[in-house]
Amino acid sequence: MTLEILTSDLLGPTRHGFFTRRGGASSGVFQGLNCGLGSSDQREAVQINRARVAAAMEVPPENLCAVNQVHSADVHVVTEASDTRPRADAMVTNVPGLALSILTADCQPVLFADPEAGVIGAAHAGWRGTLDGVLEATLDAMETLGAQREKTAAVIGPSISQRAYEVGPEFFDDFMMQDARFARFFANGREGRYQFDLPGLGLYKLREAGVGAAEWTRHCTYADPARFYSFRRATHAKEADYGRLIACIRL
Repeated sequence: MTLEILTSDLLGPTRHGFFTRRGGASSGVFQGLNCGLGSSDQREAVQINRARVAAAMEVPPENLCAVNQVHSADVHVVTEASDTRPRADAMVTNVPGLALSILTADCQPVLFADPEAGVIGAAHAGWRGTLDGVLEATLDAMETLGAQREKTAAVIGPSISQRAYEVGPEFFDDFMMQDARFARFFANGREGRYQFDLPGLGLYKLREAGVGAAEWTRHCTYADPARFYSFRRATHAKEADYGRLIACIRL
């Protein structure tokens, strides 16, 4: 099966892709294109999958840059390919031939590009990172390399949708303590719980930060098991582990 790669017109000529789980070498609960080296999947299968992604991005596998994602607002400036994965949740670069990659399984993968300045970024934005400012920090880091945020486009890839994201009242309280305007991203759920709109928050934060254009691809990871991995769906199904989707961008 061939790879399925979702793209956005907003990112224009910049080579990029939100890869689905189709077209990979993994099996079992990881069936498909699991790119998570931190999963319990067979390492050889994951390496094959990552090599296929690198080929699709037209870079050697060693130029598929990654970070050790820790749900932070930290951004790593990539200047060269490296085997090390610094602790961060976003990357930026102005170096051609390096592909920035982010892994997700419900959290938001966000790709950024200012083609005129020749600067790109990629962020892993779960609820904690989004709340703490990882998207704004990515734009700040891109500006240090010469990007202009009003000329930068940002696209949120497949993420868990509000309909599938049930949270408790303490989760709601964490957001209200920071900004009461965040109430707009919560809908009343069953038995005193809420439905949280993570992509809605991501778009709001991007636009408030002054990005030139932003959109969500409107793919829900939880709702489409044939195409996407989902941590929450795997948890509900009592599966031992789950695959990781990859999103990439390169100059």
